[in-house]
Amino acid sequence: MAILDKHGVIEKNATLLLIFAFLVVTIGGIVEIVPLFYLENTIEKVDGMRPYTPLELTGRDIYVREGCYVCHSQMIRPMRDEVERYGHYSLAAESMYDHPFQWGSKRTGPDLARVGGRYSDAWHVDHLTNPQSVVPESVMPKYGFLKHRMIEPTYIEDRLKTDEFVGVPYTSEMIANAKADFAAQADPNADTDGLQERYGSAAFKGGRDVNVRNFDGQPGISEMDALIAYLQVLGTMVDFSTFEPVASR
Repeated sequence: MAILDKHGVIEKNATLLLIFAFLVVTIGGIVEIVPLFYLENTIEKVDGMRPYTPLELTGRDIYVREGCYVCHSQMIRPMRDEVERYGHYSLAAESMYDHPFQWGSKRTGPDLARVGGRYSDAWHVDHLTNPQSVVPESVMPKYGFLKHRMIEPTYIEDRLKTDEFVGVPYTSEMIANAKADFAAQADPNADTDGLQERYGSAAFKGGRDVNVRNFDGQPGISEMDALIAYLQVLGTMVDFSTFEPVASR
């Protein structure tokens, strides 16, 4: 009872309550923040991670523009039910080249952190065109108009330069060849040696080759092509069959 009585004094005195609350928050902040100053990097580097290709980056911009992050998260938490449903929990490194990251805070639809390769391109075209045709209970709007919006990589070099300015490791060669790489990824008949040399398995340790194909199945490069190229790479850069966290090595 004596302890409760003393606590009552603090609760009844606004000044004392403010002082002690400030001390508690200050101590907690110091405990959480100070250790970070002694770390060389707060993000564990993971083999396979690479910057988005010009086409994938364009698709990501469309994803953001259309507000897909409002209903879909891209962060699998390390809890059993989430891992069993979506796959390996998300790593900080998987978002290191996202500006801004797409973790999201709401799941009207499923998490998309590992959606890459899970469905065919044709499924994505059908789903984006008429979501209810493949998922009857879906409340997702229709995005069929993306098939009819043709795009040109007019400003793609500037787009890569902007990300390079904030730390994404785009090289001068990547920037100089941005337009060519943009066109090559959506054309299965194009010479993609340069694209693969810059973004494929040869360029990034533990990486995989870039997806190259006509994503929406129609002539020209549409916003649908770009968005599907982005969706098909999500969660596929890291090989989780060989991945080991630093703490377990």
